[in-house]
Amino acid sequence: MRQCLQKIKMLWRDNAGSMVPLAVAAAIAMLFIILGISEYMRLVITAAGVKDAMESAVVSTVNDNYNEVYHSVREGYAAGYEPDGEGFAAAVDYGDIYGRMCFLLGLEEDGEGYVRMNNSGEREYRISGLLVNIPNTALAAPGRTYYVDASITLDVPVRFAGKTVSDLSINLKVKAAYKEKF
Repeated sequence: MRQCLQKIKMLWRDNAGSMVPLAVAAAIAMLFIILGISEYMRLVITAAGVKDAMESAVVSTVNDNYNEVYHSVREGYAAGYEPDGEGFAAAVDYGDIYGRMCFLLGLEEDGEGYVRMNNSGEREYRISGLLVNIPNTALAAPGRTYYVDASITLDVPVRFAGKTVSDLSINLKVKAAYKEKF
């Protein structure tokens, strides 16, 4: 065993240029690390862009509810009601969040969701499963906030060396509240 270790040491010491394979292995390892970091950044940027578009669509939905909220804001609290003949009736507008996101992101309908395709016809990401919750506060409930909760599932293909490895599924959540200016 000792003779074997001595022979290995002699081989490492005597060969000029024996570090070339190690340098090549280090370069390949660095390449894999750089590819992994760039793919991670692509996923983060994609998720951030979709979340920004979703926030914009949800804020627009909250703002579209202004006409229903006005009557109660005037009294000092925010809720979605409008006057009817005998009092107030609940009125909440869920808006068209998918439609606004399609406009902002350039999405195409695909069965149960919407997809974004790149120039070469590959899928960049898919959104589906939109859930919108607009809890209506009670009349004459001061201090409560009128808000919209929304969540969506974002599926982004993870790629390595030009091939799709798997899909990363992210559940994005957004909350937007109505706050009167005056």
